[in-house]
Amino acid sequence: MPATPRFRQGVGRPCLDFVRTLRHRGSPDVVEELPDAEALLAWVRQCGPCPDVTGQPDSAHARDLREAVHALITAARAGRTPDAHSRDRVNSAAAHPVPVPRLDPAGHLTWRADDPVRATLALVARDALDLVTSPSLTRLRNCAGPTCGALFLDTSRPGNRRWCSMGTCGNRAKKETLRGRTG
Repeated sequence: MPATPRFRQGVGRPCLDFVRTLRHRGSPDVVEELPDAEALLAWVRQCGPCPDVTGQPDSAHARDLREAVHALITAARAGRTPDAHSRDRVNSAAAHPVPVPRLDPAGHLTWRADDPVRATLALVARDALDLVTSPSLTRLRNCAGPTCGALFLDTSRPGNRRWCSMGTCGNRAKKETLRGRTG
């Protein structure tokens, strides 16, 4: 039986999945999902293209990038110029080499990087730069879950999606509505 993923994914962009590692942002229930090097390695294994990752990466550096990406996205959504630290931090991370694809002897696609953590974070930074300069920015939403705090890309045709995940926040809201009707 496959292991249950440790981190939530699927909000539409890798940079948004990375930002989501600070769960319940802005609420009293905030949860840091990248408290140490082992957690960062687990995130890169689950969410990045290079599953065979080892080492002692700097989780504080990664958290700083995460907050810079969040600040960059927040500023872009508000039509503001991002602060210099956030812009420089994301630009710096994006400048690092990214994982490269290759076929293994069995014909399977694999990804390789000399520093898989830094390379995966470079992908995240490049994705954030792309997002804040693309038309997709207008489809970025805040989850309607009262304590969620996640950002997600609304790819629904009408553009009126409310929750980051129907299976989590949407389901919780539907249950609360049903309880309110029956209680």
